[in-house]
Amino acid sequence: MTFKNCYSNSLFLIPCSLFVILFASCKFRQKADLIVHHAKIYTVDEKFSVAEAMAVRDGKVIATGTNDDILKQYESDKMEDAQGKAVFPGLIDAHAHFVGYGSSLQKVNLVGTASWEEVLTRCSDFSKSLSPGQWLTGRGWDQNDWAVKEFPVNDKLNELFPDRPVLITRIDGHAAIANNKALEIAGIKPGDKLEGGEVEVRDGKLTGILVDNAVDLVTAKIPAATEAQAKEALMLAQKNCFATGLTGVHDCGLDYTDVQRVQQLQQSGDLKMRMYIMLSDAKRNFDWAFGNGKIKTDRLTVSGFKVYADGALGSRGACLLQPYSDKPGWGGFLLSSPAHFDSVANIIYAKGWQMCTHAIGDSGNRTILNIYAKYLKGKNDLRWRIEHAQVVNQNDFKLFGENSVIPSVQPTHGTSDMYWAGDRLGPERVKGAYAYQQLLKENNWIPLGTDFPVEDISPFKTFMAAVVRQDAKGFPAGGYQMENALSREQTIRGMTIWAAKAAFEEKQKGSLEKGKVADFIILDTDLMNCPNDAILKTKVLATYINGERVYKQ
Repeated sequence: MTFKNCYSNSLFLIPCSLFVILFASCKFRQKADLIVHHAKIYTVDEKFSVAEAMAVRDGKVIATGTNDDILKQYESDKMEDAQGKAVFPGLIDAHAHFVGYGSSLQKVNLVGTASWEEVLTRCSDFSKSLSPGQWLTGRGWDQNDWAVKEFPVNDKLNELFPDRPVLITRIDGHAAIANNKALEIAGIKPGDKLEGGEVEVRDGKLTGILVDNAVDLVTAKIPAATEAQAKEALMLAQKNCFATGLTGVHDCGLDYTDVQRVQQLQQSGDLKMRMYIMLSDAKRNFDWAFGNGKIKTDRLTVSGFKVYADGALGSRGACLLQPYSDKPGWGGFLLSSPAHFDSVANIIYAKGWQMCTHAIGDSGNRTILNIYAKYLKGKNDLRWRIEHAQVVNQNDFKLFGENSVIPSVQPTHGTSDMYWAGDRLGPERVKGAYAYQQLLKENNWIPLGTDFPVEDISPFKTFMAAVVRQDAKGFPAGGYQMENALSREQTIRGMTIWAAKAAFEEKQKGSLEKGKVADFIILDTDLMNCPNDAILKTKVLATYINGERVYKQ
């Protein structure tokens, strides 16, 4: 029967009309690879819009909108009913040590140890899994968590491990303790001096404590991991990241050989994590980078360098303008000369790469900010970064805005350090520490990270520390220096679109908008509206990269 005959016969008018509507509907519904519906989708677009549904094709978002609009316009064999749960763009950690974290999972874990004796016990237990003479390495101890808040000495390590070299690193990575066997292998002797580091000596004897550049003297002697071990470490790191909702990381300070391994595993399809890698400040890395050029693929960007201005506040290696309040006469130190930082800035600026510098103390920050200003000369879009920007003199905040310098901060540093930061800095100087809201106002955006494994990998702890500024036990009442807390929206932006922007990737990811990659997470908790005490209980129900589910609870 023709449509003409159909319409000429009133008996068939209604059925034929329905047929035409259904035919048109099927004909004009677009095919999608995935449709997420009945969700509360925080798109994190410019207006921070909230949608109910989203269609994905070829790994990218093709539309967001109401359930009715998306389900009428699109069809798919894969339908994800979010059942009203919150959906956010995949979280991006703007400062982490992904490769180092994976490696740490294969070593003795000293995080949370309550005493030096507990550290020794964990080392002794772990050593039973090692072959004779094999190095024992680990990370995570923090003397500030102990009853005796002083660096230990290595006497007990020497007794336990007379023939096995041992190097165990402080939580911040800026100090370590080695036993005599490791010190002997490294050729370290009492009285050794070096720039940007300290070999501690008491009563003419090595204590085993090494600070900043001195640690490298021993790590240089530790045998490199095998390819199988390195791959296993990266796979473990990726698994844990996906489970916490991370779809991207900025890995701060790698060797070019690490980049090559990451490339290989991404090309084979094993490593799906999106990575922005900063190369470490070393001649071999500059030679390789400038000889090969920047890297920009779907999952990997290499276009910046990580430079170290000073050490950490917890080990008193941060460089301060005035002496430490709890150690008169000691102000920390720079890890290299200002002339070195200037020369690095000069070549990075000339080559058009991004400079990202670790700076903790107010002197370290001032030194780098002034060098940056010399080359940036005012407002720009080069997005040179200061990693941590932890303690800033009140006269120097303006230098971030005047030269468009981006502070890349880690909120959990504030809630980890708040118990003793005032002792280190004093009541006035500490007001310029962990000052995230004040830093945000300089450029109106700020990327956020964790610095894992220095801090816990959980981005929900980042959220809690930024917004509530309390620890897991609700301390302190009312929050820590709340004038510098971030709003919930600012924090989510810092963990998504602003983190992407810090790597020049905001046009590809960081928000759920048409044309951007379909990286997103489904949570059991709506972070934008939940009570404060529900934040750390948040669970990731699913993690997607390019519309592919890479994790499900």
